[in-house]
Amino acid sequence: MTQRQTSLAGKLVYTIIVVIALFWVAFPFYWAFINSIKKPAETFRPTWIPILQFAPTLEHWTSELAIPETQHAILNSTMIAIGAATLSTILGTLAAYALARFQFNRPSNGGLTSWFLSQRIMPPVLFVIPFFLIMRQINLLDTVWGLILLNATFTLPLPVIILSQMFRELPSELEEAARVDGASRLQAFFQVALPLVAPGLVAAWILCLAFSWNEFLFALSLTNKSAIPMPVIIAGAEHTRGVQFHYVGVRVLLTMLPPTILALLAQRYIVRGLTLGAVKG
Repeated sequence: MTQRQTSLAGKLVYTIIVVIALFWVAFPFYWAFINSIKKPAETFRPTWIPILQFAPTLEHWTSELAIPETQHAILNSTMIAIGAATLSTILGTLAAYALARFQFNRPSNGGLTSWFLSQRIMPPVLFVIPFFLIMRQINLLDTVWGLILLNATFTLPLPVIILSQMFRELPSELEEAARVDGASRLQAFFQVALPLVAPGLVAAWILCLAFSWNEFLFALSLTNKSAIPMPVIIAGAEHTRGVQFHYVGVRVLLTMLPPTILALLAQRYIVRGLTLGAVKG
């Protein structure tokens, strides 16, 4: 096999892998969209092309958006995701700066980092019953505030890990120069360090928002009426006659589109934030 044939074969394999990956990622959107514009009877038929194979309709969108429970769930998801992402980013930024600039002994910096990581490694199902009892004791069961605190707890490692490395890559001389000019350590942190890691802040905040928006287990276990978010609403599309796939499609798109659009709009900040400090020199 010549070098040209090897190059063409490599490009062909690469193209096939990319096509499979795109299909894997895009098919859930397509499935949800197609079912959201089908009539109930059409959702059980192998029809995939609107107009040619079936007559599309928007009646499921209008009826679903008019349901008070869906409107309330969208509002709950928005408040939970934004609140948890903001809280975890604020606390995670402070913790990341402390790990990058100070040396701890008991526990050590490595031990603290491992403790933060353990919150992402351990299965959340282990904490359902303890958190249920705690939330009931402090009267936060079935409340948006309770889910904000829980989601912030489990997304906290993301900003800690992302931002601690960025703070380590920042020359400490910049902050020392600011302190020589009369700034306090807090002023140096807010006026010098934070602006330099702004892309990382955006990336961490969006990642925390995405994880909080999609969280299902705690939302299902700790809510029953007032604080139900969209992931639980999706799971509630089962009817006495079976799963209502047309409503599932609408609810899936309503849940997937906001974080997807936000990620697309801020993708340059996400890429820059996640790669900042990855290459030295």
